[in-house]
Parts: sequence; structure tokens; C-alpha cells
Amino acid sequence: MTQIIYDGSYEGWLTAVFEIYEYKLKDIVFAKEEISNTLLFSDIHFIVTDNSKADRVLNSLKRKLSYHGFNNLYFAFLSEMDQIEEILFRFVEYVFSSPINIEGDLNRSEVLNVKKAAHLTGKESHRMKAFVRFKLTKDELYYAIIEPDCDVLSLIEEHFKNRYADQKWLIYDSKRKYGIYYDLKNVSTVEMRFESNSSNSLAEINDENEEFFQNLWRNYFSSVNIESRKNTKLHIKHMPKRYWKNLIEKIPDLKNKR
Repeated sequence: MTQIIYDGSYEGWLTAVFEIYEYKLKDIVFAKEEISNTLLFSDIHFIVTDNSKADRVLNSLKRKLSYHGFNNLYFAFLSEMDQIEEILFRFVEYVFSSPINIEGDLNRSEVLNVKKAAHLTGKESHRMKAFVRFKLTKDELYYAIIEPDCDVLSLIEEHFKNRYADQKWLIYDSKRKYGIYYDLKNVSTVEMRFESNSSNSLAEINDENEEFFQNLWRNYFSSVNIESRKNTKLHIKHMPKRYWKNLIEKIPDLKNKR
């Protein structure tokens, strides 16, 4: 058994794939940044992310996969599904060992699981484009807090850059402790650490009119919600409860919270 310790990035994982073949490593288990105590008697192989090695793997995969299949690899990685690194590696092994395209071979678990993981990420990315709710700070920065099941910030940044090109904004993933920041020109990745009551800390820097506009949005949401046509089951299907804590229309009126 060989533990592959890498930095958790896609490029790091691709570097690991290259070195697994380079050093002919067997019985692979991936771990992010720290050694797993459950595999104390395994060999350890540390990965230093190398973009040239990652690119060589990517170029080889491009020749073996369709455009959609190639993109599915990245989407599947971002799903953070349990043991996704091992699933993806088995998929890559199958790709490289076959003389034909294997994307349609859903009888193989690694092919089916990659497809499922990619679909999960795509679905979560689509939801985040609809569920992001910005608030305005005193410094004219619009910020939003999200907590998606998958690591989708890189997939939604272009959407928000195009849609809100005339304002500075920050979308922060509270689950993964990083965000994307747009400065009217470029989008950059930022890492931040908030205390457990981060929502309260951020509320202190809100613009003085932010409370008014939040309550205005809630009133609008309530006015278009026709009680007689209410379908709670369908509503939850399209807007799962796990997202509600970051949706303005689902948070009680601020005045009523005092």
C-alpha cells in the first residue's frame, strides 16, 4: 500500500498521476496534506505539485477523451465525493489501457462514478448561480456567503464576472474557507478565516441601507408567494433547506430578530 500525500489541488492530483506511472507505484491511496493514521504501515510518497507534469497528463487525456469527457474529470474532482481521487485514478488507468474511447462503458464502476460525480458538481454549480445573495458593505463591496456541497467557485466565477461587471464583489465559501474576489478587472482567489459567528462579524460592516433593502426583498418574496398554490415538497426539491441559512428571503425580518 502506498499513501500519496498531495496538496488537494487538481494540479497536485495530476502530478500524482504522473509520478504513480513514473515510479510504478502500486495499491494507491490518496490523502490531502497529512498522513493517515489508519495506514501506518504503508509506504509514503509525497507529491510536490509540478505544472509541467500535470500538463503532460492533461495532454495525454485530451487525446483519449472527448471534450465533454475531458471536462468531466475536473468536474468530478470538484465533487469531493468520498474516495474521488482513487475513482478518478482508476478511470485514468482504464482510459490509458484501452485502444478505444471508454466514456460510454457504464458497466465499469469507475466510468459510472465519474459521470455521477461530474453531474453532481454541475448541478451544484447551477444552483449556486441562482442561490447567491449579495449584501453591500460600507466600503461598496458586495459580498455573499455560500456553503455548497461541491467546490464550485472556479466554475461560477465567469458567470458573476459577466453579470456584475460594474461592481466589486466577493463570494466566500464558508465550508472551504476561501473565496473569489472581483476588483472590476480581474477575479482572484482569497483565503480568509472567520470566527464561528462570522455572519455577525460581517453584519457589522454592512452599509447602513443594507437592512432596508434586505427587508424590501423579503416583502417582495412574500408578496409573490401565493399561499393557495404553495407546494412545499416541490419548493424544497428546487431549493433544498441546506441553502436557506444564506438566502435573504429565508432569514426572518431583521427588525423582528431584535
